[in-house]
Amino acid sequence: MPILRVWFNVEAELRQDFRLSRRAMHAVQRLLQTEQDHGWGRELEVLIYVYWLAHGLSYIVVARVFNVPKSTVHRVVHKVANYICRNLRRAVALPQAAELAAVGQGFAQLSGSPAFTNVVGAIDGSHIRIKPPARHRIDYLNYKGFYSINMQAVCDSTGRFLDFFVGYPGSVHDTRVMKNSSLYKVRRYPPPGYILLGDGGYPCLDTPICLMTPYKEPVTGPVQGRYNYRHAKGRSIIERAFGVMKTRWRCTLFKALEVKPTFAPQVIASCAFLHNVCLDNGDLLEPDEDVAQDLLDPQPPREPLTVNESSGNATRDRLAAQVSL
Repeated sequence: MPILRVWFNVEAELRQDFRLSRRAMHAVQRLLQTEQDHGWGRELEVLIYVYWLAHGLSYIVVARVFNVPKSTVHRVVHKVANYICRNLRRAVALPQAAELAAVGQGFAQLSGSPAFTNVVGAIDGSHIRIKPPARHRIDYLNYKGFYSINMQAVCDSTGRFLDFFVGYPGSVHDTRVMKNSSLYKVRRYPPPGYILLGDGGYPCLDTPICLMTPYKEPVTGPVQGRYNYRHAKGRSIIERAFGVMKTRWRCTLFKALEVKPTFAPQVIASCAFLHNVCLDNGDLLEPDEDVAQDLLDPQPPREPLTVNESSGNATRDRLAAQVSL
């Protein structure tokens, strides 16, 4: 099989066929290896799954490429996606307490202001296009006018995902998604004294989590303007992270994902897992222009604060003053 000749030729570049460098692919293989694996069965399964992701092909076409039955491809795709989801922490995890200072320093450099040294993540939601189910179809229609599943993610200053939450239909507001995530419900991140950056679609909060958003445009005075500029420089890394992930797996994620909505979150989660593995192994790429533009669409209106929330406006004012020092 030509595809396997490429894999076994250690001099051959894999990116064209698998969208991963050879180093990153070997790292994926190691992360998904278990003591019970024998022969190269798991290795072949990972190759089939990554090839399917890379090209967004039907099971029958992938079956022809690897010379295996269509039923085998279906089983392998579901098996590998499920296994990745059960082992996400091997590549996706929140920083330990000792690592927070370094994360904050990264955001200070990214934003260009030492006022952002307590920022330990940027949060946003991204809509992943899907083929909607016949039932509850309207639930998946988002405010941009296409059918989707919402992916919420938090990343560090390098664009590496620290946490994500996938599965809500596209009609659900980003703020509602956040409020149903463990990040918010059990105050899992950021730790006390630290800050997340979010866009204007989120509320500006002190509690239950500290989430700083930009001032509404038009701003009042240069202090707010400077804050918004630095905030945007720091926060934009999450848009870039989504753009890189969608560019790498654009054949699967930038068109309608043709799997059942119940399985789609596992596929999306595996793409985020592989995104981190690529960054960890120096497999970098730039977001395609059309993908980046898709992420810049208008935001939905901001939802009001609820009774368990306290406004972060005073904290934002103090942060803005520090930016202007």
